[in-house]
Amino acid sequence: MSQAEPSSPARPRRKRITYRRRLRSRIILSFFLLGLGLTSLIAASTVYLRNRVENQVIAAALTKNNDAFAEGFYRDPNALGIQFEKIQGRLFSKRKTDRVPEAWHDLPNGVHEIAETDPQTGAQRVYKLAVRKDPEYWFFLAYDIAEERESKARLNRALMLSVFVFTLLSLLVGWWAAARVMSPVTELAQRLRRSGRSAEPEALASHFAEDEVGELAKALDDYSARLTEVVKRDREFNADVSHELRTPLAVIRGAVELMLNKPDIDEKTRSRLQRVQRAEQQCTDLISALLLLSRNERGHGAADVGKIAEQLLDAHRGQLGGKPIQLALDRGPTALVVDAPESAVVVALNNLIGNAVKYTQEGSVTVRLHDRTVDVIDTGPGLSAEDAARLFERGYRGSHAEHTQGGGIGLSIVRRLCALYGWEVRIMPGAERGVVAKLKFAPGA
Repeated sequence: MSQAEPSSPARPRRKRITYRRRLRSRIILSFFLLGLGLTSLIAASTVYLRNRVENQVIAAALTKNNDAFAEGFYRDPNALGIQFEKIQGRLFSKRKTDRVPEAWHDLPNGVHEIAETDPQTGAQRVYKLAVRKDPEYWFFLAYDIAEERESKARLNRALMLSVFVFTLLSLLVGWWAAARVMSPVTELAQRLRRSGRSAEPEALASHFAEDEVGELAKALDDYSARLTEVVKRDREFNADVSHELRTPLAVIRGAVELMLNKPDIDEKTRSRLQRVQRAEQQCTDLISALLLLSRNERGHGAADVGKIAEQLLDAHRGQLGGKPIQLALDRGPTALVVDAPESAVVVALNNLIGNAVKYTQEGSVTVRLHDRTVDVIDTGPGLSAEDAARLFERGYRGSHAEHTQGGGIGLSIVRRLCALYGWEVRIMPGAERGVVAKLKFAPGA
């Protein structure tokens, strides 16, 4: 028997889907990232340039003042020891370098940043120190940068606040811009969704300006017109084919019924006429089911599944061709009636039973009815991995189909009927051998 994947065709296999943000969210996120990036870059550049310029200015000023301090000493040694509010100058004789503070002693000429902790108060003092070491004297000029540090901290806090404010502003602007940009696209989607509810689609381009969305609306109108024309031709073709096929089938049915009513025909002829009658009924049911599929319309009815299964088993008994197969029907405790045309149930169930009979060489084929499910159990060759993956594909024939007839579209039709009516079909390995085909009808069907 042909095989199928365990999952129902009515519920397609889940594919790996890459998560994509909505266009509106992407616009908002772009504005947010742009605002955050620009303000952060400006803030970082401001801090860097401020520090660089400040260090250069202080270093130049300290070097210049330390040189002036040294030159003033050489001109008038008695003028030393003057203290300023933030600048302190000290000098040491080369013979008394042991008096030089330890943090200053090994520093080369130039400007250095020193951080010291007062041993008495524990407060930290940060200052810039200009160093000039001449052959006889060492000159040091210290500049307290505590206020500059506090100013820098305030600037950093202000910049962080500005980054937050401007990023929030960018987010709001992005939200507003996304709403303005996406509103015509959203309107187009809503109109397109509403237009699909009627046979004649609504023209979209007239509702939009001559911009990109308007061009898209024009393209959709053109595509809709061409698609509507194709659907109309398809429906007309299906209706014509259905009518033209039903006419000769009705003639065949009438002729067979007249011939079967003759009392003088022999059993062999009667058997062949009955086979023609069953084939005519099968063609009629198949045409009705295919017409419903082509229109994507659900038919209604009260199909007795047990009665249909019994008729199908009787029909297949006459086509066994001498194969030692026992066909059996195991009815449930209650009648199984579904809301669907008999033709749809006949086509779906007949394909499952036909496959079971076709691929079973000996043993049995049992149709078992449950509350909402029909099981077709056979003792055929079982499942192969390739069959399990591909059996419901249109045109695929199972690995055991070498010596059997058929185009491989029967189970494809079953899959489409199940998708139309909300049924489920699965084909799985049997408990010991063979295959079990399960046809589950929708609740309340």
